[in-house]
Amino acid sequence: MEHSHTNSGESHGSYSSYLIGFVLAVILTVAAFGIVMSHSLSPSGTILSIAALAAIQVVVHLIFFLHMNSSSEQRWNVMAFAFTIMFVAIMILGTLFIMNNTAINMMSR
Repeated sequence: MEHSHTNSGESHGSYSSYLIGFVLAVILTVAAFGIVMSHSLSPSGTILSIAALAAIQVVVHLIFFLHMNSSSEQRWNVMAFAFTIMFVAIMILGTLFIMNNTAINMMSR
């Protein structure tokens, strides 16, 4: 009797893929640490650069460690992730809008 092994590790990364992801994550972490320790940027520039490095690191983790890509077997994972990002963005922006609107209305009285 022959067993069909679907999903028998095709979606898992190779050793070199994990190594590349690890090296990129370490480089991004060291870069963020270096920016903070060198005091070479203004406070707002430091925050923006750390936010950019953090966003890049999230992408590195998604691609190299969570194996999210555009293949058909990952389509539902990508859609769920996109929905989560959209939901979090709506919640954060809505909260900021409501708090700003409340602060403006409280100041006028």
